[in-house]
Amino acid sequence: MNDYLDLFISYLTVEKGLSINTQSAYSRDLARYLDFLEKSGRQAPAEVAPTDIAAFMGTLQKLKIGPRSRARCLSSIRMFHKFLMIENYADCNPATIIEAPRTLHKLPQFLDLQEVDALFSACIGERDEDLRDLAMLELLYATGLRVSELVNLKLREVNLDSGYLMTFGKGSKERLVPIGESARVRATVYLDSVRQRLDPLRQIPYFFLSRLGGAMSRQAFWNIIKKRALIAAIRKNISPHTLRHSFATHLLENGADLRSVQIMLGHADLATTQIYTHVTRERLKRLHQQIHPRG
Repeated sequence: MNDYLDLFISYLTVEKGLSINTQSAYSRDLARYLDFLEKSGRQAPAEVAPTDIAAFMGTLQKLKIGPRSRARCLSSIRMFHKFLMIENYADCNPATIIEAPRTLHKLPQFLDLQEVDALFSACIGERDEDLRDLAMLELLYATGLRVSELVNLKLREVNLDSGYLMTFGKGSKERLVPIGESARVRATVYLDSVRQRLDPLRQIPYFFLSRLGGAMSRQAFWNIIKKRALIAAIRKNISPHTLRHSFATHLLENGADLRSVQIMLGHADLATTQIYTHVTRERLKRLHQQIHPRG
């Protein structure tokens, strides 16, 4: 069955154009699933029954794997068996009748405006890393980019004069996002000083560089935001995605329409963006309870 997994991953790359991170998630889920099938004596797609998939999902639950992760795993299995049907390796998809685990819609955590200001203030300084970190955080908050989109941003994709950048999101979908004046200024300072010293001939394609002049990794930026949040005394469990959530929430709170926010976030489905309307409603409710005389 592992031979089919290799074919499936190639299909995701060539036909679907999915990112490396998405392919890795599928690989992890399906490797565990196929290992379970092998131990159950299933050697070919035609031998897999819905009861096998149900049994596998049961083992995930016994391992205390959360409903969201189990739902994602089932989605991977469904797509894998659909691929087998498309390529005529199987006659049916045994995963279609398996019900997905119910997941609670957890509201995304975001920073308020004072916390955003505190995070940026924690980067104030004249060191190269201060100028770079502030530019990265400002740009992340101004555009709502995913962390992978930020660290993979290329010089040619950023037009600071016009105040726009081009990014490639999930499924290599291209989108144009406005930068905003504050982020534009910080990015310009970084580009003309720190980055110019590290790569004067602009031979490295990436916009943001590590202190050694190489590409910035997602893990490195994760450490940066954790470090700056600690300096800013922000007690929330902050991550790069927190600024993406903050970007969307603050836009909606200040009157942006849902469709525009969807486009800037790069969501394929408007329903994904609608979670932020729940955030703003919950916040209004709390404010009403705190401030209204009869709240």
